[in-house]
Amino acid sequence: MAGGAGGTGEGISTASLAWSIIMASFAAFGGILFGYDTGTIGGVIAMEDWLTTFGTFSTEPIAGAVNNHYLAANNKSLVVSILSAGTFFGALLAFPLGDMVGRKWGLVSACVIFCLGVGLQLDVHWATFVVGRVIAGVGVGAVSCLVPMYQSECSPKSIRGLIVGLYQLAITIGALLATIVLNATKNQHSHSAWRTPIAIQFAWAFILGGGMMLLPESPRYLLYKDNLPAARKALSRLMTRPEDSPEVEAEIAEISLALEAERQLANNSYIDCFRNTANRNSFRTWTGILLQGFQQLTGINFIIYYGTTFFLSAGITNAFIVSIIVSVVNTCMTIVGVQLIDRVGRRRLLLIGALGMCVCEFIIAIVGVTAGKTTGSGAKVNIPAQRVLIAFVCFYIAFFATSWGPVAWVITGEIFPLAIRAKGMSLSTASNWLWNFGIGYATPYLVDPSTTGPTGIKTAHLAVKVFFIWGATCASCFFFAYFFIAETKGLSLEQIDLLYRESTIIGSNKYRQKMLAENETFAHHESDKADDEKSHV
Repeated sequence: MAGGAGGTGEGISTASLAWSIIMASFAAFGGILFGYDTGTIGGVIAMEDWLTTFGTFSTEPIAGAVNNHYLAANNKSLVVSILSAGTFFGALLAFPLGDMVGRKWGLVSACVIFCLGVGLQLDVHWATFVVGRVIAGVGVGAVSCLVPMYQSECSPKSIRGLIVGLYQLAITIGALLATIVLNATKNQHSHSAWRTPIAIQFAWAFILGGGMMLLPESPRYLLYKDNLPAARKALSRLMTRPEDSPEVEAEIAEISLALEAERQLANNSYIDCFRNTANRNSFRTWTGILLQGFQQLTGINFIIYYGTTFFLSAGITNAFIVSIIVSVVNTCMTIVGVQLIDRVGRRRLLLIGALGMCVCEFIIAIVGVTAGKTTGSGAKVNIPAQRVLIAFVCFYIAFFATSWGPVAWVITGEIFPLAIRAKGMSLSTASNWLWNFGIGYATPYLVDPSTTGPTGIKTAHLAVKVFFIWGATCASCFFFAYFFIAETKGLSLEQIDLLYRESTIIGSNKYRQKMLAENETFAHHESDKADDEKSHV
């Protein structure tokens, strides 16, 4: 029968559910740091004082120019996307940080790096500002990998989707706070207009770093490092039970057995992530890498990074207010989404979200190129079409916020075996930021009008037609989710290992239901397999 000395398969259960949620979800505050930073730059580059300080002066009228100052497409690409270049390397840095100093102290270190980058962005020299964006990106990249890792390893399995999904909710809250602060400071005629939104980020890093110092280290990491006493103590805090209690001992036994089985198949290198082992390491690694890439290819960061300038080009006079509305929709629907993850399931939400986003983006593109008017300084704006564009952008954001936004982080945090979790998650998160960088850098060249003169830049000037591209990529997201994403709702991390060993992707939900019905654990399965082998001898 299931359970027994090998553990119950319940994940990190606790006598105080509220305390478990508080400890595991506090790390989600890193999402505010992430979301606020990425949400700030889109408004900053549209501010008068920032353009006067860093932009190019032109005597000719140019769309988006403020007091004859504008940001050329190449510089816009650089300043927006360069953060993502830093985050790419920060995500890769999360592996040595997470495995050498731990999930907890890795996050603290990332906050210190981030603060250095923020400080450099307060300078008025272009090179210093750009370097600051890169260094801040390194911190954000490490945080974006380590937070879901810490949450997944410290959460009860029944609400792991909710807790890890809180990271995406925190990202949306951060982006919303950024739009509010930007709207409050945009009319100031001094450097404080853009320095204030940037400097506020010190507070987010201080709260995250200071709070992590008070939380326990991940017990799975401590067992990975063979530090049994510290792991027992951390589990005791997470489960709110005595260190020598049967529940703590059972959980340690379950994690240790799964870890030992993984170590027999891996040698602790990046190459192990791509080995075709019984754990299907290679398939799981490519799933994480492609999943994070497809999340970016939904086009979400086009709205986050360039929403303000896009709405301005569409003839919307108060684009800052519209950006706030979009951020409110993003935040509110993420609240809905994180509650659906453990009820509806990961796989089903991704399928529904991809289909909904695909439809919305094609409608935006079709309306934009027919009834809408998004180019021409003197062109008459079609108000009904403008409202349709705003409405379907909001619908699109709603589908993303309830599906690919939070679910991608949940799946990335739970599909990897413990022995390669830090490496697999660093590769997956690096993929997210690599695509983020590529999309952020290419978008001005795809969307903005060409400019002339000595500093003129030739662009594709797709404007709203870029949504045809996002619609097509969302269609690809649907097929990817169908063929690559297993249903892991309600399973412990060790049970997920068992699912990947024993089930197909298409049949994963049926196998998952069988595991839950029989309360099958990794330890129980291995014990039964050993008994079967003995009986055949």
